[in-house]
Order: sequence, then C-alpha cells, then structure tokens
Amino acid sequence: MSDQTDVKVWSGRFSEPVSDLVKRYTASVFFDRRMALQDIRGSLAHAKMLARQKIIAATDLAAIERGMAQIAGEIERNEFAWNLDDEDVHLNIEKRLTALVGDAGKRLHTGRSRNDQVATDIRLWLRDTVDAIDTLLKAYQAALLDMAAAHAETPLPGFTHLQVAQPVTFGHHLLAYFEMARRDRERLRDARRRINRLPLGAAALAGTTYPIDRAFVAQELGFDGVCENSLDAVSDRDFAIEFCATASLIMVHVSRFAEELVLWMSPRVGFIDLADRFCTGSSIMPQKKNPDVPELARGKTGRVFGHLMGLLTLMKGQPLAYNKDNQEDKEPLFDTADTVIDTLRIFAELVPGIVVKPEAMRAALKQGFATATDLADYLVKKGLPFRDAHEAVARAVRAAETKGCELPELTLAELQAFSPLIADDVFAVLTVAGSLAARNHVGGTAPDQVRAAIARARAAL
Repeated sequence: MSDQTDVKVWSGRFSEPVSDLVKRYTASVFFDRRMALQDIRGSLAHAKMLARQKIIAATDLAAIERGMAQIAGEIERNEFAWNLDDEDVHLNIEKRLTALVGDAGKRLHTGRSRNDQVATDIRLWLRDTVDAIDTLLKAYQAALLDMAAAHAETPLPGFTHLQVAQPVTFGHHLLAYFEMARRDRERLRDARRRINRLPLGAAALAGTTYPIDRAFVAQELGFDGVCENSLDAVSDRDFAIEFCATASLIMVHVSRFAEELVLWMSPRVGFIDLADRFCTGSSIMPQKKNPDVPELARGKTGRVFGHLMGLLTLMKGQPLAYNKDNQEDKEPLFDTADTVIDTLRIFAELVPGIVVKPEAMRAALKQGFATATDLADYLVKKGLPFRDAHEAVARAVRAAETKGCELPELTLAELQAFSPLIADDVFAVLTVAGSLAARNHVGGTAPDQVRAAIARARAAL
C-alpha cells in the first residue's frame, strides 16, 4: 500500500493504489502548473462566495485566504514542492493549503468539481494570454508603421505570381502586414468574449445542491457572464480551438512576411538586409549570413497548425460531458501561446533592424515592364476602349522585349506605331514616380495616400 501521505482524494473507492506507470501517464502537474496563480484566483473567488452564502464560516475564508497568500508566494519564488502523486495543479495546491490551514482547506472544494475548476483556470489563463498577445501585436504594428513612414516614397516592384506587376512603395507594402495584424487583433478581441464566460458552478456536470451565487463569482473574476448549461460548461473547449485558429492566422501572416524577408535578403534580389543579431552563420561556409529567424517563423507556423488540428481531433468524438481526453487540451494550447508570443516579440524587434536597399528596388523596377498598365490607362483616357488599349500595350511590350529595353526606352515614333493616340506626354506616365502618384485614392500606393494611411493607423493604435 502507498504511504498515507500519498492517498488520493478519491481513493476511498479503490482497493489498491494506482501504479507508478499510470501515475506518470495520467498526471498533468508538470505542465498544468503554469495555471497555478489562476487556480488560486479562482479558488479565492469561490471561497469568498461560499462564505458570503453562509456555506462555509468567515473563519474558514480567512484561513483559506491566509494559506493561499503563502502558497502564491512559494510559487512565485519557485519554492513550491510540486508532487506527481497529487496529479495536477489543483490537488497540489489543495493539499498544500490543507497542510497549512487544516480543515478550512478541506472545505474549499465544497460546491465545485475539478471539472468546472480546470475549465475556469484555462479560461482565466487564456484570457491573460490573449491580452498579452494583443499587446505584442500592437508593438509589431507600431514597428511596421515606423518603417512604413520612413519609406512612404521608396519605390518597390509589386508582384503577382512572383512576376513584376506594378510599382508600389515599400511603405505601402508594409501597411498590408499592418492590416493583417489589425484583423488578427479583431479576431482576438472577438474570441476573448467567448473565452470570458464562467464555468465554475457547473460542478462535475449537473450543477450543485449548494446555494451558490455564480454571478458573484463571475464578477469577482472579471467574467462577462456564466456558462448557461452545466454539461456544456465542463466539456466545452471551443474557446481553446478558436484561440488556436486565431493563432494560426497570426502565424500565417507572420510567415508570409517571413517568406518575403527571406526572398528579399537573397543576394539575387537584395532588397533588404537583416541586422546581424537576427541571423546566423554557416558551420562550413564562412561567407554565409542566414535569415534563420524568419525561416524558423515559417517552420513554427506548421507547429501551430498542428496544434489546431490536434485539438479539433481531440474533441470530435467526445460524448457529453467531461472526459479524461480533455487533459490533452493543455499542452497544445500552451505551446501555441508560447510560439505566438515568442514569434511576435522577436518580429517587433526585427522590423526596426531591417536595412532597406532602395537602389536595388529601383533597379528591379527597370525589369518587367512595371508601368505597362499605366500605358494602357493612358490610352483609355485618350478614348481607346480598354481591351484595345490592352492589346496595343501587349504588342509594345513584345517589341521592347525584342529590342531588349523597357517601355520608356522606346522612341515616341516606335510607341506611336502601336497607337496614333500616343503623344510626347506619354513619357511622364511611364515613369515609376508618375505611376505611383497616379494611384491617389484611399488604399492606393501614392505616397500621399501612404502617409495618410499611416496617420489613420497611428490614431487607431
């Protein structure tokens, strides 16, 4: 038999102790203990409600508060002795509390179950995490805005199909990632509303016979309201899946930016360089400077996707209500949050360290006929139907390819061969600066519009 100190809180039903193999297999304390402070917050609110409802004595509440204060201090100082035999964060804290304050500690669990307790802890922890991620997204957005403001007029080839399409500015390009992050923050705030519902009071699955006040506990813990159905309250993990879906989109957006940084830093492109502190070298090739941070962000994106799929699979076959399967929700959830937080923190610092190479961007704009659409628009404004203008410019591009030059390098006579509507004012249209300035509307890439967009974005932040 196990020593009396290792007797489980539920062991009265069993005739033999749990094997060491099963202890290790079923225990969660070594990963769920990160929710310890949330567990204490939830327990204190529950105890306060029990005393308020005359379910436990005021002296019990005072003892519980005194004991929990000591436990919180031990945890924060890394002095708390976590024990595998006590299975999880909840029982470790409860056992320590009982050792400190006696029977008052045993009364704390009145009117609740570990099922609604853990659901509450996860929501409290995730709510704190969502707020932390939102703060990091804001810092990342601010870094993008600062870089965009510095390059509101710096021309850059805009690409479709990785082929030169039309001129944009580097600032305009960066603002696209700002908008992605804006949507990420909107999704986080929306998800937070569904996270912020209180399960406590659902007990194991059916509610409790004690005269509890769930609304009071919700108010104490800052929840917007309570979960309305006890079965759903203890078994729901939609909020965790929704967070992982939102986190996956955050990582999609960071990964797209990371991919561009890798491409832009390649010597064959050479649009940017990254600060040395965000790069590594090669063990064999002394000349190498590798963009490991953006490459790893791309890789970690797949990791977050995997956690989302894991949680969806975890939940898809579970009957109501709580099942032990749900213990497997925490590690993917925790790792998703850690990955997103670490990635955003480093990208908020990486963006200011980007060294832009405007001459390389301008040189790239001289390849690929970036102002061809501007020539078509010019002909339309002269009265030619767009499809006819498109055909005329396509023939002009083919002629320039044959000659080995760009459109502005064709002579006026050569251009007029494709349309008699072309006059000498066409060359102003074919410049990169002219192309950029012409797109002077909200959402356009004209430098004045980029600066206006930055001002609106700063106000929104």
